[in-house]
Amino acid sequence: MKSFARYTAAATVSVAALLVAGAASASSFSLRSGASAEGLGMAFAGAASGGIGMGAMAWNPATITMFPGRTSYWSFTYIAPSASYEPTSITRVRLPSGATVPITAAGGSALGTGEIGGDGGFVPASYSAWQLTDRLWIGMHTGAPYGLRSKPENNFQAAQIYGRSARVATINVSPTIGYQVNDWLAVGAAFQVQYIKTNLKQAAGITATAPNTILEGDSVDFGYKFGVTLTPWQGTNIGLAYRSMIHHTLDGTFKTPVAVAPILAAGSNPIEANLNLPDSVVFGLSQVINEQWQAHLGVEWTNWSRFRRIPIVASNFGVPFTSLNFQYDDSWFFSAGLEYKYNRDLTLRAGVGYELSAVNDENRTVFISDNDRLWLSAGLSYQVTNKIKLDVGYTYLHVQNASVNYSGTHPQQGAVLYTAEAKPHVHVVAAGITYRWDDPTETIPAPPVVRKY
Repeated sequence: MKSFARYTAAATVSVAALLVAGAASASSFSLRSGASAEGLGMAFAGAASGGIGMGAMAWNPATITMFPGRTSYWSFTYIAPSASYEPTSITRVRLPSGATVPITAAGGSALGTGEIGGDGGFVPASYSAWQLTDRLWIGMHTGAPYGLRSKPENNFQAAQIYGRSARVATINVSPTIGYQVNDWLAVGAAFQVQYIKTNLKQAAGITATAPNTILEGDSVDFGYKFGVTLTPWQGTNIGLAYRSMIHHTLDGTFKTPVAVAPILAAGSNPIEANLNLPDSVVFGLSQVINEQWQAHLGVEWTNWSRFRRIPIVASNFGVPFTSLNFQYDDSWFFSAGLEYKYNRDLTLRAGVGYELSAVNDENRTVFISDNDRLWLSAGLSYQVTNKIKLDVGYTYLHVQNASVNYSGTHPQQGAVLYTAEAKPHVHVVAAGITYRWDDPTETIPAPPVVRKY
């Protein structure tokens, strides 16, 4: 099954990888903002309680029961990051004797990275829900929960031994089932099939012409999600959901310009690497205030501390020859949002969020200029017909200044002593369309008590 899934996903990822490009818009290389245009306009407040429309299925599969009939939703997000590392000290190299010597400007110590996220990129997502009976729903969610493209605009030179470029692309497919137990309780579950493809390059030396070492691999592995929604009284929705860890076993190659006897030969060597993408718990509350106003809250915890040390194993020998040491912390995301129903067709929304990042000043790498961030969001929905609804959303992410500190204690420390700082920010814009395939005017037996609209 894995072989078939890997072949199918690999045929798709050549396109999807381009769409997942850009610096991550959530902690580390996760892509929360690519999930939904409606959610983006409210900083994803109330995601677990169904407050963001069909995009809520990405967090809580039980929210599928909020959509009667047969409905689909497509969202397209553009992420435009901006970050550039500027050195904060003279770059030095440590000699075998233990002494350090400065690297001259000609060697690159005076160069900043320039933009490391490129021109940004698109992230698509899709959702479908089909009500089979008065209590049972099935559906599907597809998206890209993780992604990164990081490549310095300038020749990195001295710091390039820590990274010349990084690329991570994922495709996630989640068949979903939901059941309305009674008027106040719904449950749901989803099976996750996830494909990941990675490509990491770093220089084998500090000169501008130093050759690359290249680590690349891909994997298909599986996980699950389950959740509940509660409606203790009319107008109040509560959601709680869990997304499992996905344990990936990457199969790939490590290309090196020089042999590392007896394990690696010069050229391409088969490798394996085990990595754990984090599990998470999310809580949401959506409260109707009156006929025009609705408030939403959200809290999300992500177990990024699972993503720490990744040994790279030479397949021919079965022993590790290096490792990727991330040493991440757990992350937290808090959000609040308001919706205002201006008239029958137009709904306005805004939200604010704050994220405590998994990345800090001790473990930050040159690939990712991530730090704690403030979300400022706004958006709207317009009901074009009884079958079609359009959404747009925008978020500005103000990221705290991010420092890299390869001065001796970094988890991926090498011979070059390099410190720098970036002042990142991200613009995100998204558009979405919801389509009702059946006739909304037809009576559905015992429709759900809780509906978004």
